[in-house]
Amino acid sequence: MNLQSPITMGGRPLKMFSTRLEKLEIFTFEDFLLHLPSRYEDFSLISKIGRLQAGETVTIKGKVQESKNQYLRGNRIKTIQKAVLSDETGSIELTWFNQPFIVKAIPVGSDISVSGKVELSKKGLSISSPDYEIIFNEKSDSLHTGRLVPIYPETKGISSKWLRRQIHNILVQYGANIKDYLPVEVIKRNNFLDLHDALQEVHFPKSLVSATNARNRIAFDELFLLQLASIKKRSDWKIKKKGHKFEITKYQKKIDNLISSLPFILTDSQQIAVNEILTNLSTDQPMNRLLQGDVGSGKTVVGAIAMYLAYLNGFQSVLMAPTEILAEQHFETIKNLLEPIGVRVKIVTGSKKLTDEFDILIGTHAILNEKVLFSKLGLVIIDEQQRFGVNQRGIIRDKGENPHLLTMTATPIPRTVALTMYGNLDLSYLKELPKNRKLIKTWLVPPVKRDPGYLWIKKEIIENKSQAFIICPFIEESESMQTIKAAAKEYEKLSKDIFPDLKLGLLHGKLKGKEKNEILNKFRSGDFDILVSTPVVEVGIDIPNATIIMIEAAERFGLAQLHQLRGRVGRGDKQSYCLLFTDNPNSLHSPRLKGMETLYSGAELAELDLKLRGPGNLYGIAQHGVPKLKAASFSDTHTLHIAKREADKIFSELNKHILLSEKIENTAYSHVSPD
Repeated sequence: MNLQSPITMGGRPLKMFSTRLEKLEIFTFEDFLLHLPSRYEDFSLISKIGRLQAGETVTIKGKVQESKNQYLRGNRIKTIQKAVLSDETGSIELTWFNQPFIVKAIPVGSDISVSGKVELSKKGLSISSPDYEIIFNEKSDSLHTGRLVPIYPETKGISSKWLRRQIHNILVQYGANIKDYLPVEVIKRNNFLDLHDALQEVHFPKSLVSATNARNRIAFDELFLLQLASIKKRSDWKIKKKGHKFEITKYQKKIDNLISSLPFILTDSQQIAVNEILTNLSTDQPMNRLLQGDVGSGKTVVGAIAMYLAYLNGFQSVLMAPTEILAEQHFETIKNLLEPIGVRVKIVTGSKKLTDEFDILIGTHAILNEKVLFSKLGLVIIDEQQRFGVNQRGIIRDKGENPHLLTMTATPIPRTVALTMYGNLDLSYLKELPKNRKLIKTWLVPPVKRDPGYLWIKKEIIENKSQAFIICPFIEESESMQTIKAAAKEYEKLSKDIFPDLKLGLLHGKLKGKEKNEILNKFRSGDFDILVSTPVVEVGIDIPNATIIMIEAAERFGLAQLHQLRGRVGRGDKQSYCLLFTDNPNSLHSPRLKGMETLYSGAELAELDLKLRGPGNLYGIAQHGVPKLKAASFSDTHTLHIAKREADKIFSELNKHILLSEKIENTAYSHVSPD
C-alpha cells in the first residue's frame, strides 16, 4: 500500500467522508498522518473513584450501573444523558447534554474508561461531558482517555475522536509501509526520531517531551524537503538550459556613461545588484534572479541598466507589471532614462495597443497576448511576480528562447521566508534608500485627535503647497462593515464637511484603466490637493509633491501593505508624513502599528509581522506553489538554518538516496519555488 494512495476503508473509498475531509485537505493516507494535533488534553492521571477530588482532570475506569436519557424540565427537545459509573472504591455520576446516542453506546454493564474534570455539586462529585471509550480487554489500546489525548483541527462531521481512530488504524495496519527517506547520517547528526516513531509519537505521545521531539522531526522534514527541492530546481535550471551570453567588456564604457548620467548616485546595494546581474548576463546559463528592494529603493533603475545591456547586445527586453498604473510608472521611468540614448521603449496595456517596433516593451498581462511577438527576446523582467500565476510567467518566458529572467518585488519578505520560497533563485537585496531621502515621520492617531489631524493636514497642504493621500479599505460600505471607512462615502464627507475649500479626487479599483490614469495625471499635475483612494495606490505611483498619506482603519492592513502605502510619499525632497488612523481603542497600543512609528525598513517590519502574526498571508502574496506547512514555521529560524545546512550537504550525493529522491519528485515539494 502506497501512503500517497487515495483513502479507502476495507478497500472501499470513504465517499461519505470525502467532502468533509477535503475541507481539512486530507486526500491520502499520508495526509491523514500529517494532519497534526493542534494541542493535547492531559488525561494521563488515572484514579480510583473513591480517591477523586473536585477540580482534578482525571481518567477513571469502571462498570456502567445506570444509563438513561432525560428531557430537561419544560423542554421536549433538549435532553440530558446520565450514567452512573462504579469501581471497587465507589460510584460517580456522569452527564452529557443532547447526545442521546450515548445511552446505546455505553449500555448498563459495559466496562468503560472516562476522562474529564471532577466537579462538586450539592449531590456530590460528578463529571460533566467526559470523553469515554469502551474497554474491550485489559490489553486494548486507549485512544481517547487515560493518556495525552490529541485534539485536531476539525470540521463539521469530522471530530477529533473520529480522526484519532482513523489515524490509529492507519498506523497499526500500514505502519510497516512507512519508509524513512531521511539519510541515516542526517538522523544521527541531529538526534532525530525515526519517521515511523515520530508519526506515532506526534499523534499518541508518551509525554509532552516526546510529542515535541516528534513534531520537531516533522518540521525539519518539511523545511529540509523545501530547501532540497529548491536546490535541485536551481541546479536543473543551470544544467538543462542554455541561454544568451551577453558581452559586457565591449560595452562597459557605455554602461558606465549611463550610470554617470543618472541624476543621482547609485546606492551601494544598487551597485552590488547591478554587478551581480551583469555577471549572470555574461554567462550562457539563463539568469534566474530575484531583486528584492524596499519601496523607493531604485529597483527600476537596476532593471533598466540590465535592459540597456541587452539592447547593446542586440536583444529585446520585456518588463511585465501587475497593474496598468505600475506599468505606466515603469514606462515613464525607463523611457526617460533610455530613449535619449537611442533605445526604443514602448508600452502595451489593456487600453494601449502596440503598433511600433521596440527594443524594450513595458506592459501588463496584455503582453501575454499571442499577437505580441518578439524577434529576439533576451531578457524578461517580472515585477511583483507573486501577483502572476505560474502559467503566466511561463508564457512570457516562452516568447523567447531561454531568456534571462529577473523578478523584482517591493513586498517586504523576511529573509527566512525568502530563502524558503525563492530558494531556487539567486537573491539580490537593495538595503538602502537613496541618500537624499528623508525618513517619513509616522504617527498612530487616536480618535480624539482626528479633528486636529484634519486641521493639520489642511494647514500643511496650504502652507507648503503639498498634496495628500487618504486611504480607505473599501470602495463602498457593506452592511457587515458599517464602521469601516469607505472611499466613496468618505470622499463625499471630506469634500463637503472637512475640506470644502480644497480640491479632492477619488480613485478605486472599479475604475477603468484610462479613468485611473486620468485621475492620477490630474493629481500629479496639481489639479487635486487630496486623492481619496482604496489601496489600489499601494504600488506604482510616484507623486513627488505628495507629502502626507493618511490611512483609515490601519489595524486592518498588514505591516507589509502599510509600509508599501507609506512609500507613496517621501518621493521628493520635502519632509513627508504618514498618519495611521484607527477607531479601535485596542489598536492604539498594538505592537504592530506602534512598530510603524519606529521602524522604516521593510525587512524589519516583515520580521516583526512574522513574529507577531506568523507567516500566514502577511506579505500580500498567495505563496504560489509553496505547500502549507503542517508542523514547521517560517519564523523557526533555528530549524530553517539546520534544514538548509543539511540540504546543502546532501545534494551532491542525492542520487545515492533513492527514497529521498523519489520523495522530492513525487510530492508538492518538487514545485515549491516560483520560476
